[in-house]
Amino acid sequence: MSTSFEMRRTPVRQLAVKIAGILRKENPDYDYLSELFRHLRTELDVRVSRKSKKLPFVPSDDEIMALHETIWKTKNVRNLIIFKTFLYTGIRVGELVRIRIDDVDLDHCRIRVRNERDDRERFVPYPEQFGLALAVHAKAMRKDGAEFLFESNRKKPYAERGVRRVFETYSEKAGIKHPISPGKLRHFLLAWMKKHGVEDARLMTYSGHAGKQSLDIYSKWAKQQAKEEYDDVIKTFPL
Repeated sequence: MSTSFEMRRTPVRQLAVKIAGILRKENPDYDYLSELFRHLRTELDVRVSRKSKKLPFVPSDDEIMALHETIWKTKNVRNLIIFKTFLYTGIRVGELVRIRIDDVDLDHCRIRVRNERDDRERFVPYPEQFGLALAVHAKAMRKDGAEFLFESNRKKPYAERGVRRVFETYSEKAGIKHPISPGKLRHFLLAWMKKHGVEDARLMTYSGHAGKQSLDIYSKWAKQQAKEEYDDVIKTFPL
C-alpha cells in the first residue's frame, strides 16, 4: 500500500522537466549526468537495489536423453547433428546458423564461431567421438556446393526461428513439459561444466561470455543442485 509520503511525490516526468531546465545551461553529457546522480544518491542516502538473477531452467539428464532418443528415432541425421552441436559446444542459435564449413577444424576438434552480437570470433571444442559424424556431414554439405555447415535446399543458411521451431516440435513429441530450446541446451552444458568443477576462466574461452559475472548464475545453480542432492541423500543417513 502506498504511504502518504509517496502520494505527495511529484510525478517523475514533471520533475524531470524541472531538473532539465536547471541542467540545460550546463550542456551535460552522459558521463556528467552519471556522475551527478551518483552524488545525488550519496546526498540522499539512496541505496542501489539489485535484483537477484533468476536461476535458469536447466533440463534434467533424463529430459536430454528423451530428446535425443526422439530425434534419433526420426532418422533425421542433419537434425541429430544440429542437436549434438548445440549440446557439445553450447553455442547460441544465432551462432550456429552462421558456421561455415571452413570453420570446422576437424584436426583439432574445434569450431570457429562468430559472436552473433559483435562478430568477434572464438573457438569452441567438441568431443572426438562427435568428430566422425561431423566430418561426414561437412563433407556431404561441401559436395552439394554448400558454404554453411547447415543450409536449406535453397542454399541459404537456416533461419534461427526455424531451428527453434524444430526443437519445440521434438520436445513436444518427447513429452517434455518444458520445451528444450537451443538456449536451454546451452544452459545444460554450462551448468554441467560448472557442476563438474570447470573454472570460469577456462569456461569463458569458449562460452562467449564477456565476463565472469555472467557465469555466476551457473555457479549458483550448481550450488543449489548440490544442496538438493544432499537433502535427497541425507534422508537415508543412519542417524
